[in-house]
Amino acid sequence: MYAFRQEIVPPSGIEHVARLKLTPSTAKPQRSSDESRVLCNLVVARSNRLRIFEIVEEPAPLPSSSDVQARQRETTGEIKGTEAVEGEVQMDTQGDGFVNLGQVKSTSNLGSTTTPKTTRLYFVREHHLHGIVTGIERAQTLTTGEDGLDRVLISFKDAKVALMEWSDAQHDLVTVSIHTYERAPQVLSSNNPDYCSRLRMDPTFRCAALSLPNDALAILPFHQTQTLIDAIEQEPGVTRDLPYSPSFVLPFEEVDPKIRNVVDFVFLPGFNNPTIAVLFQSQQTWTARLNEFKDTVSLFIITLDLTTHTYPIITHVENLPYDSFALYPCPNTIGGVVVLSANGLFHVDQTAKTTGTPVNGWLGRVSDIQLAPQPFALDGAQLTLEGSHLVFVDDRTMLLFLPDGAVCPVDLMVDGRTVSSMAFGEPLARTTSASALCLVDEGYVFVGSTTGPSTLLKVSRHAVESKDLPSLPKESLEGMDMDLDEDLYGNTMFMDEPSAISGGNMLGETKSLLKLTISDSLHGHGSIADMTYVVNQEGDRPAPELVACTGSSLFGGFTRFQRSLPTHTKRKLPSIGGSRGLWSIPIRRVIKVDGMRLERPSSSQAQVDTIIVSTDTTPSPGLSRIACRAKSGDVQILARIPGLTIAAAAFFQQTCIAQVTTNSIRITDGDGSERQVLNVSEGNRTRAKITAASISDPYVLIHREDGNVSIFTGDAVKGRLSTRELVVLEQCSLASIFTDGSEVLRARSGHASAVQSRISAFPHVKSRGKSGSSDSVGRLETAIGQDRGTLWLMLYGQGGRFEIWSLPSLDVVFSSSELKLMPSILVDSVASTAAEDVDSDLDIECASLISIGQSRARPYLLVSTRSGLKAAYEVAPISIELEAQLASPGLAIQFVKVLSHIDSTRQSEDHSDLKRQTPQRSFVPFTTSVHDTSFSGAFFTGRHPLWVISTDKSGICIYPSSTSVVNAFSACSMFGSSSDFLVHSEDGPNLVSWIPDIYLGAPLVYKSVQAGRRYTSITYHHETQHIVAAASLKSSFILFDEEGRTAWTPDAPDVTNPLGECSCLELISPDTWTTIDGYEFAFNEFVNTVESVNLETQSTESGRKSFIAVATTIHRGEDLAVKGAVYVFEIVEVVPEPDSQKRRFKLRLNCRDDAKGPVTALCEMNGYLVSSMGQKVFVRAFDLDERLVGVAFLDVGVYVTTLRSLKNLLLIGDAVKSTWFVCFQEDPFKLVVMAKDYQPTCVSSTDFFIGQDGQFAIMASDEEGVLRLYDYDPTDQESSSSQKLICRAEFHTHSEHRAVLTIARREEVQHESGVKILQTSSSLICGTTDGAITIIIPLWEDTFKRLSLLQGQLVRNIQHVGGLNPKAFRSVRNDTVSRPLTKGILDGMLLESFLELRFDRQLEMTRQIGTERLLVMKDLGNMQATW
Repeated sequence: MYAFRQEIVPPSGIEHVARLKLTPSTAKPQRSSDESRVLCNLVVARSNRLRIFEIVEEPAPLPSSSDVQARQRETTGEIKGTEAVEGEVQMDTQGDGFVNLGQVKSTSNLGSTTTPKTTRLYFVREHHLHGIVTGIERAQTLTTGEDGLDRVLISFKDAKVALMEWSDAQHDLVTVSIHTYERAPQVLSSNNPDYCSRLRMDPTFRCAALSLPNDALAILPFHQTQTLIDAIEQEPGVTRDLPYSPSFVLPFEEVDPKIRNVVDFVFLPGFNNPTIAVLFQSQQTWTARLNEFKDTVSLFIITLDLTTHTYPIITHVENLPYDSFALYPCPNTIGGVVVLSANGLFHVDQTAKTTGTPVNGWLGRVSDIQLAPQPFALDGAQLTLEGSHLVFVDDRTMLLFLPDGAVCPVDLMVDGRTVSSMAFGEPLARTTSASALCLVDEGYVFVGSTTGPSTLLKVSRHAVESKDLPSLPKESLEGMDMDLDEDLYGNTMFMDEPSAISGGNMLGETKSLLKLTISDSLHGHGSIADMTYVVNQEGDRPAPELVACTGSSLFGGFTRFQRSLPTHTKRKLPSIGGSRGLWSIPIRRVIKVDGMRLERPSSSQAQVDTIIVSTDTTPSPGLSRIACRAKSGDVQILARIPGLTIAAAAFFQQTCIAQVTTNSIRITDGDGSERQVLNVSEGNRTRAKITAASISDPYVLIHREDGNVSIFTGDAVKGRLSTRELVVLEQCSLASIFTDGSEVLRARSGHASAVQSRISAFPHVKSRGKSGSSDSVGRLETAIGQDRGTLWLMLYGQGGRFEIWSLPSLDVVFSSSELKLMPSILVDSVASTAAEDVDSDLDIECASLISIGQSRARPYLLVSTRSGLKAAYEVAPISIELEAQLASPGLAIQFVKVLSHIDSTRQSEDHSDLKRQTPQRSFVPFTTSVHDTSFSGAFFTGRHPLWVISTDKSGICIYPSSTSVVNAFSACSMFGSSSDFLVHSEDGPNLVSWIPDIYLGAPLVYKSVQAGRRYTSITYHHETQHIVAAASLKSSFILFDEEGRTAWTPDAPDVTNPLGECSCLELISPDTWTTIDGYEFAFNEFVNTVESVNLETQSTESGRKSFIAVATTIHRGEDLAVKGAVYVFEIVEVVPEPDSQKRRFKLRLNCRDDAKGPVTALCEMNGYLVSSMGQKVFVRAFDLDERLVGVAFLDVGVYVTTLRSLKNLLLIGDAVKSTWFVCFQEDPFKLVVMAKDYQPTCVSSTDFFIGQDGQFAIMASDEEGVLRLYDYDPTDQESSSSQKLICRAEFHTHSEHRAVLTIARREEVQHESGVKILQTSSSLICGTTDGAITIIIPLWEDTFKRLSLLQGQLVRNIQHVGGLNPKAFRSVRNDTVSRPLTKGILDGMLLESFLELRFDRQLEMTRQIGTERLLVMKDLGNMQATW
């Protein structure tokens, strides 16, 4: 049996971050203070996901008038600005009213005004690498002095380091070099698979260091001066063009034999040679051995002489606390390092002087370190620093991020150049648990988190008088409260008022106070603990929804994933029809006075749609309607026009409607009366019908069946359309007019005013010259609507030629003949040669230039082919070198492919015979507003419709629509909301909108339910449609003796019990996502798993009933054995509240069965409850719904981790003894071992894997993330007479699978007889510890062979990001076989790169493996569906 593994949700959160100037936008000078500027780039990573962002400082958006008035009412009770104002009265340019400049400007004492600024994060690029990122550092080479840009150094789990830089030509990262140390003796001899290497960079970029197993460093020196290159170029193996010297491995034992068990190391600033501080533990110890070994950590400061290869030790400090875990270099003005331990904070300078402060009373009990009295020590503090992170915000002030998210300032009190003490301040704020910190320019700190959203914080100081300081009571951090919704997304996540913190600079009666404010955030749901499927009722149709337990602490809760973008119907509009087209248009109101049309002034009327134009094919030859909204709120039909409407839009500054039918162009007023009818089919000869049109004031483009394109212009002064075409083009397949408001489409340098015309590949006739009336009309329209942007004509010819013309000059400014091949980069080729003919399935079906984005919409080229492939090209600036090579005038842009998508269900068939019966497929642009946030995107109509959306924090995302067919689509703001859409689907014309609070920007849309606590298990009760989840809470750990009495109690106020884990069970309503009932367990009892089981019972007619089974562990300390219990709950209906009509449910405990060991796994099998207790498995019957009666048991391995059943078959996963395959027999009752895996493996999850034609396999995953595909085949000799499970394939995912769900997969296949049959199989949905969700799909043998050959071609013949090896990334080290078991499971991430190749490369690659490209595309399309 064969499998295909694909990632449907990437890893979530940020584990590594680096600040650098990577892209050319960071080097651009700021032309004015009101202009946006890019401060720097952020490169972030989690697992194998790498993202690049820009930190942009831009003018703050002006608050709306309603927001200003609401804020004034809250503060003063009246609307400011309505009263008389003394002095100068400021009016706006339109004269609409008073402008309160205080809302938009701040005035200094000198009278100068500054525009308020805001800092945001904007997405640049994203990559999924064939390696696990373990570190990111900023690097500079000699080339940095030429272009002013930094390079990025990335380390990987398999001891590799990649040096990468930004390429303008590729508009992406390119690999400069790859350095591998996987063959180093320290790596080969390592037996620790969990070892995580650390990457560090010298502050002056002289060298980088990568930690290796067995206490060694890999040193990579960089060239910084030409003199250094000249001095070493005589050495063998040194190349002058390389930015680095040969790397080498430095074992620490060569420096000093004492350096063993390295904890951390960092580079220190301010030294002539690279200098590192190494924290290590020569003699390892733990809590129970503190009487023998205490204070075993040492600190060495070592200088690296890269020329002579000598490494003297300049500072040696011993007897640091045994639980020291991190080093942080201090700024050059102070020097030394800061050492973090679990119970204290220490500073060590170059003279080995140690200064520290305890954070709780445990430091004096676990360490004998002698510290000077601290005048600013925290009295009675009970902090714990495990998992804390630290960052310097200035020379003497640090921000300490505690594990619970609290942020505390720490000041270094300096006596001269010596640190004398440390001063802790009150907590500033609370955010998510930090996993990575990065100090950004302009006083910003980026906080990366793996458990929740990552935030960009602004750090500012305010000097205040001592008498004005707020007096805050000393409270414990556990007492801090906050609003979770505001903390996650709002601007009040951090306290705006100054906190009582002592600043480092205190002169006289003034103190410096720190203030933290949130600037922006990146969404993240964190790791996945458990998953289940529920039925979502929020949309128009019930849909399966994947609910995952994610996050921790304050941001713990649930994440609800949906495979399609859900919408709900707000109202039905059957009267407007619209099966062939819908257009919602904003038209200004016009009043007729004495036969003259006067426009009624209104500042907001032009922004609201007032007219709906719809069209249908019936009755023949078609019928069009013009409708508006009546005063009653219903739709009123203003006019009915015979004929089919092709396109409609606002015209003449939104005073009328331009309507294109199959044979005419109509100019209609907002009341439905006709102003002008231009019959474009009249004449001596019959002209082809109009099949497509594009309208952009003042141009109307029509496209006929014969491929001819005509453009008409309108005269705004006369209010009429010209009767003669501006230009007529032939042999056009696609044509449209695009309005660019982003100023991205700009002319090349030196050609902005060029008048030289390029020759077009399209035969055309200009009916009027450039100096005629069209030029004057164009100038008039440009002057009237300057804020609309520039107009461009996009053409795609029948020969495959793609061109962009400027309007109204009709000059060719971009041309290319390679769009048909879908290359990764599309540049201006200048020449007008035709493209080569390729297969018909590669023909482009539709292409459009559309502005897509959130707050900064950018133009994208969207392309769809007949084979179902979608591609999105981002418009990016070309490199300076390429711009200099292009001598002819044109646009300084290139098209960079950022997305390739294949339809999941659409078959690659020829639909030419059904063309008139199928809905038209096209990209329809839209702009909508959700919670005061504007979204610009595109909707792909037809069968299997799609949403194309981009946000500020993500690239282009494609989401399936909740409807299967959409005939017409349009954004609509007529009915009081700017977030509505008009959709004509299989349900008819409806007004729909997105469901609220959904997050866009991930491969799957999702909603977050923040509960303020972490959930470890979840299950769905189908009978009552409720959710049962186990929440993890913290409680004081109490040590008991054998008689159950407390063995130890705290004897000091700053010494407390450690925190342990306890649980509670919650019954949650999926309608409101609130807890309606619960059950609390003991303070030392926590839940291992929760399952919904269907057990035999006598209380129902069917003999079965659903119960909730819970397995727990009861811990009692180190000296007493751990116990457990099994609980069986029933969800019962109770009497509702008197004023409520909703049904009420509660949890009822039916049975508790104590166990002598921890109960770690549960499942149901044939009406019996199967549970594990340590190394035993029990099968029990639920007798009389009140007690569990054992019927069978089996002794298995050491510790059972998972149980899965299928009919009477049982899979057992063990922490040591791998996977067992067991059969349950009822007559007599017993468990029979069928086969098992004899290789010791720690299995974390296992499940049945059902393929087509009844094929059966076992899929198991271990704690390292290795997938193993087992086969039970008694006829195979390797099975040893069916006693062994045969491992057919191993696949490394590098992340543990915490939750695995089995779902049915139905696929329609064609039998040999030609009859289509429905094949049923199973797929596995897996949730991992890094927040990713993957799917494992069974494959047919011929499909696997075809894709396996293709995967081999992709490994060898394409260049991978970072120079990584995809095959080695998925290989598993197995000493029991001669070669890795790589065949059997295909890598979906690697196979997706086939879609990104240009078509000729795809044809060549499939030809080499003896198959057809269309067949491969069909295979990949069939595996795109999620569930």
